[in-house]
Amino acid sequence: MRHKQEENSAYETQIVSAVRQDEAGTIQGAKLIQAGELVAFPTETVYGLGANGLNGEAVAKIFAAKGRPADNPLIEHISKKSDVRELWSRMPKQAQILMDTFWPGPLTLVAPKSDKVPDEVTAGLDTVAVRMPQNKTARALIAKAGVPIAAPSANRSGRPSPTTAQHVLDDLGGRIPLIIDGGPCKYGVESTVLSLVGEPTILRPGAITREMLAAVIGEVRVSESILNPMKAGEVAASPGMKYQHYAPNAEVIVILGSPEQAAKRINALYREAEAEGKTAEIAATEQTRQHYKGRRHVVLGDRKEPETLCANLFAALREMDTRADLILAEGIPAEDEGLAYMNRLLRAAGFRVIDASKD
Repeated sequence: MRHKQEENSAYETQIVSAVRQDEAGTIQGAKLIQAGELVAFPTETVYGLGANGLNGEAVAKIFAAKGRPADNPLIEHISKKSDVRELWSRMPKQAQILMDTFWPGPLTLVAPKSDKVPDEVTAGLDTVAVRMPQNKTARALIAKAGVPIAAPSANRSGRPSPTTAQHVLDDLGGRIPLIIDGGPCKYGVESTVLSLVGEPTILRPGAITREMLAAVIGEVRVSESILNPMKAGEVAASPGMKYQHYAPNAEVIVILGSPEQAAKRINALYREAEAEGKTAEIAATEQTRQHYKGRRHVVLGDRKEPETLCANLFAALREMDTRADLILAEGIPAEDEGLAYMNRLLRAAGFRVIDASKD
């Protein structure tokens, strides 16, 4: 399948399926990576937009295709644990046990970078983020390319991250030569980013929770920026730390409180929006779906199982964005996997929050 999005597009984007363990996509993708081109590929978290992670000129193409600010660092993806040796200048003491426990998987580790890593990857920082994906297609692509692959999410900068090949095509069709289609992503939110420079600190939450990390290495801090906007002049030490990120074109408002409190306030906001001629839609949960009968809503998952909300968040934001001017989303407790969900949701909303428990 080939797609040309714009008259002035540089590429006629091709989609190659990897669902049936077909090697054609990874072989073709590896050749493009080696030639300094970009390839979108599936991971267990979201789709990535990859380039040769040792080639600064190739990495610069990622920023151009996404419209991504140059001060937003990338993650290096590797196919085997020993590959960290050429990317890090030293191995932090906690790194090996974390790698042995969680790799391959949705955990990114930040450590001092080696001279081999281009500044384009790290946004000029002296550290580099590295992970080994769980997704077999991703690892096969990296192994065949023979180089680490630097990759952020495969979307236009600031948009909801892509969890299907179609999402990638919608955002980057005509801007990249190849999308490897591996089907829907398993987790639906990006990897946990853990800095091992100084005290272990989560810079971005994901499926690997603070509790899971602490069980292996002891006390783990959580960066204040996870649930709050970055301060003026603060440097992004990890992807996903910018003020507004993962955002649809529609306005998003997060409503906090108990399920009943949130539903009551959401229904009032919905009525106000409709009276103003706006189209509103509700990001609901299983526990509150009965409160929204007769109103446009999407059930993302179960509040008691935040991983279900994470898995569906970005796809739901994209879906609702095709219909709504305003998206009203329920907040949940920022605990365990709920921390990752609230981190993405608050940034999608640009931290526009209403606390219904204070009504």
